[in-house]
Amino acid sequence: MLLENILPFAHSLLRQALKAGGRALDATAGNGHDTLLLAQLVGETGRVWAFDVQSKALAQTQGRLKENGVDGRVALIHDGHENLLSYIDEPLDAAVFNFGWLPGGDKSCTTEAASSIRALTDTLGLLKEGGLAVAVLYPGHEAGRIEAEAIMQWAEALPQEAFAVLRYGFVNRRNAPPYLLAVEKLRQK
Repeated sequence: MLLENILPFAHSLLRQALKAGGRALDATAGNGHDTLLLAQLVGETGRVWAFDVQSKALAQTQGRLKENGVDGRVALIHDGHENLLSYIDEPLDAAVFNFGWLPGGDKSCTTEAASSIRALTDTLGLLKEGGLAVAVLYPGHEAGRIEAEAIMQWAEALPQEAFAVLRYGFVNRRNAPPYLLAVEKLRQK
């Protein structure tokens, strides 16, 4: 298929935005797939911060990182992404958010609009000029629909002089398919 699915497309954008020595954020570590990609892209001299509120998610992420020999590049943080400024004070090259719930985990434990928007806003403040934040939204369940609608309103209000915002998703798939928002920082405020 010529058109990439949502997660592979997110990863291809991150590969373009992140180079060796870079700084990156995985705001929703989950099972560690995005964290691993970021750790591989930043190389030995780079740094990744990965957040999750669930101990199970961080343990799975840590195991994945160790298996691949990149655990020394990642700070795993057991806290909500809305508190990221308490841990990160360096400019970021890239960030990824994969909203919703932990795959295979408790579906009642989901990301929420208010904390997600706070984290996205703080992330944009940390991004370098030319930096990229990607966010995968899952409107196929009630909490995800509410969160996706709020994040879309937030994204639509971003000033076009400072940010380029892309929405990428398939319009002919059933059951409110996930979609991606990519936000590139065009210039510092």
